Amino acid sequence: MEKKINVSDLRVGMHLLRLEGSWINHPFWRTRFVIDDPRTLVQVRESGVRECWIDTSLGLDVGAAEAAPRPATPAAAPALAPEPVQAAPVAAPATHDFEAELREAAAVCNRSRRAVIAMFGEARMGRTLDAEACLPLVEDITQSVMRNPGALVSLARLKTRDDYTYMHSVAVCALMVALGRRIGLSESECRDAGQAGLLHDIGKALMPLEVLNKPGKLTDAEFRVMRSHPVRGHELLQQGRAATAASLDVALHHHERIDGTGYPHRLSGEHLQRLARMGAICDVYDAITSNRPYKAGWDPATSIARMAGWKGHFDTALFAAFVQSLGIYPTGSLVRLESQRIAVVAQQNDAALTSPVVVAFYSLRSAMPIAPQRLDLSRPGTRDRIIGREDVPQGHYGRVDELWADPELVRTMRAG
Repeated sequence: MEKKINVSDLRVGMHLLRLEGSWINHPFWRTRFVIDDPRTLVQVRESGVRECWIDTSLGLDVGAAEAAPRPATPAAAPALAPEPVQAAPVAAPATHDFEAELREAAAVCNRSRRAVIAMFGEARMGRTLDAEACLPLVEDITQSVMRNPGALVSLARLKTRDDYTYMHSVAVCALMVALGRRIGLSESECRDAGQAGLLHDIGKALMPLEVLNKPGKLTDAEFRVMRSHPVRGHELLQQGRAATAASLDVALHHHERIDGTGYPHRLSGEHLQRLARMGAICDVYDAITSNRPYKAGWDPATSIARMAGWKGHFDTALFAAFVQSLGIYPTGSLVRLESQRIAVVAQQNDAALTSPVVVAFYSLRSAMPIAPQRLDLSRPGTRDRIIGREDVPQGHYGRVDELWADPELVRTMRAG
């Protein structure tokens, strides 16, 4: 029997059916599981959700919980597992310290920028594209993401307006690898996903530069030209050497939507290959979080929340896994703390997505900057917690990115 109770009344052994409120506001990508671990119980209680539903036919009732703390039925998947997008999605733990990997990732980004600029230049001059030539670059990006998925993904967002077209390809490559890693693709499959991400926008090399780099709104005619880049990119890869089927498909279909309202072929649902559905998510996320010639990028956490509300755009299971790969509050996001301070997210805690490492730097009470304080919100005894996103543009607070990454690395990324 279904029963609605206060989250404070949850106990180990109860079958959690669902939480009240949007999934973006709590750390569980699926409910319907027996709470068999006190740590999961703590996560639910600290999520900010006040009410939930339990199923007393599959787990304990309120009155029986104290007498029988263990579930009578087998436990389902852990609370933090994403909705399955293949048989057994597993993400290997990071093998490299985040700050150490940031330095290596910066070098990879700079090499990647030069290589992608050269690749686009070759395409503009009408030369045959050799997809195999980008494999060493894809390998560098893949290995960085495998060592620590957050570092390169976070740094690549710091691209300049002038670098957007090139670094967008690098960022989508890294995001595709990170998402592939999260859903349990093999390392070779992750490389294929990364190569598809790196080449997905190659059609933009054939777009008129005055349209591609236009600082204002495109006219209808200019927009029609830009909408041709998936087809042009697909043709370019077909005419070249060694493009994989995955790269061809992602180049052609990364602007399709699950509900069939995308382009160029208005494909929907089951007619879209998995890598194309992954590419659609990664492409949009990097686009809306990046500074463009005509607009400033959105805050990463705000972008995640807005994408979650775009019904029909994305494969929901893949999007849930994508959020898990980045965090509900991705690195670089601005958040409000219960202590009435503004903080920037500095690093993820994979086991506690709503409790990342943050750097508090501004007091809302005094409306003044404060000495930066680094806080691991998942550490036992930490009294502060995130109560929401901060929607004020980051520029309002100054050089926020230099609080989570070494200032020299940030300057290097923005210098090009």
